[in-house]
Amino acid sequence: MDAESRRLVGRVAIVTGASRGIGLAIARRLVAEGARVGLTARHPEALDEAVTALGGPAYAVAVAGRADDAAHQADAVRQVSAAFGPVDLLVNNTGINPVHGPLVDLDLAAARKILDVNLVAALGWVQAVCAAGMTERGGCVVNVSSIAGLAPARGIAFYGVSKAALNHLTASLAVELGPTVRVNAVAPGVVKTRFAAALYEGREEEVAARYPLGRLGVADDVAGAVAFLASADAAWITGQTIVCDGGVTLGGRSG
Repeated sequence: MDAESRRLVGRVAIVTGASRGIGLAIARRLVAEGARVGLTARHPEALDEAVTALGGPAYAVAVAGRADDAAHQADAVRQVSAAFGPVDLLVNNTGINPVHGPLVDLDLAAARKILDVNLVAALGWVQAVCAAGMTERGGCVVNVSSIAGLAPARGIAFYGVSKAALNHLTASLAVELGPTVRVNAVAPGVVKTRFAAALYEGREEEVAARYPLGRLGVADDVAGAVAFLASADAAWITGQTIVCDGGVTLGGRSG
């Protein structure tokens, strides 16, 4: 990446859920643009592989733990700050969707877990970086949402509920944390990752035909949007949920 594209030199980021998929792609893009990155996820081995893929400990450090564990959040902020300096960029990427089916059959314990990980944990991470001084120093938060949070989505409805709440949390935090901290979200359509495989595997061409751009997303599509929102190019953007979906929510095609 040329020097003009290295918009994040000197920045220190935490990316949650960063051992693979969209999270790892985001971390890779942030490093390419000059940031140093702390990666979090549950499995230490996968995180170690991710750090190696990003160039080693000069560029990334890993802190394993559960995204919805407050002690892990505080520890990750401490470790990343010790390695690279104060955190000024948080990417809340972790999300789960352990159930599929109609809301009337939804296990309520699963519903609570979805909210804990997809929504409450995101707020916890914001609280952790603000407690470490982001509010005073300034910084940026980007939440990874979903187009399922913009309109009902059969089969994954409660996941969509959690993401709709995340979108509102994004706007509310933007109001409360401005002018020093910007808070935005990215809402992807179907992205070709293991997490979303059930939505397209075995019928990718059929699903992609509904998209005006004629293809499903890849993780780098989301990473580019996140990097833009994290950069000074988005200095006057806050409280927004940026749709990154190949046009599928426009409704211009049937399929």
